[in-house]
Amino acid sequence: MEFYSLNPDQQNILVASIIGDGEITKIYPNSRRKSNSYREHYGDNQREYREWKASFFPSILYLTPKSQTLRSKSTPLFTELYPHFYNSNGKKRVPVTMLNHCKSPYFLSILYMDDGSLSITRRINHREKRIYLTPHIFLHLQNYSLEQLQLLRDFILQTFHFNFSVNKRKDGYGYILRFTSTLNTYNFLKAINTCTTSCPSMFYKTNWEYRFEKERQKYNKIYPGYSVIATSSERFKNYTEQEIVKLINLKKFGMTDKEIASQIHRTYWSVVYKISELRKDGLL
Repeated sequence: MEFYSLNPDQQNILVASIIGDGEITKIYPNSRRKSNSYREHYGDNQREYREWKASFFPSILYLTPKSQTLRSKSTPLFTELYPHFYNSNGKKRVPVTMLNHCKSPYFLSILYMDDGSLSITRRINHREKRIYLTPHIFLHLQNYSLEQLQLLRDFILQTFHFNFSVNKRKDGYGYILRFTSTLNTYNFLKAINTCTTSCPSMFYKTNWEYRFEKERQKYNKIYPGYSVIATSSERFKNYTEQEIVKLINLKKFGMTDKEIASQIHRTYWSVVYKISELRKDGLL
């Protein structure tokens, strides 16, 4: 099987791509083609992402800018893969047997960059002049049935230890995957960071610090003088007196918030929030 000639990263990227935005073309009766091919359409703002994806497959995938398509030539590779991803009616399905090869964070990265979104909810406290931003991750895979989504969710939980919830939606088969825990969102973005850091065009959904800074600038223009704070599940976990003393001393010593977070074993955003509290109370 030609799939086994790919390296592990290529295998993970390809499987996730076919589950996501990609498709394996059909061979129709009387067609001159002997093998299937791959294609993936994209918009203007997705071109750099597709170029990045194609760079992993220099001898297989290429872009046709006029049709805005990432594609391959007809090749036995995709003929072999077709029955794993499509049922007898030609409908996409989760390729259960192929998931055994998907252990790399590249699998999560591509699945998320293809069909995921980083949604942000806000809460404004006008009395304290604070704006709290909470990130949420969604996987918009509503073109799969509930049973298929549950298979994928269970695989992600067992393999990568991220617990997605199934949410209802009005289009497609009516269901998508999402995180209900803010901590899951932060940990997920951290887990895929080693893969996505080389694709800056997707930072708006893969790099929380980048996205938060964009949101902060936006809200500072709308609400001058307000503090913009990223919520975190750890924000509500009380700091011990020893932690507060150490945090104050480290900050006065000139350490950055990131360095302090590493020293006291707290998240970056938890430290940012705590420092803003201490400043308000006159302790910093």
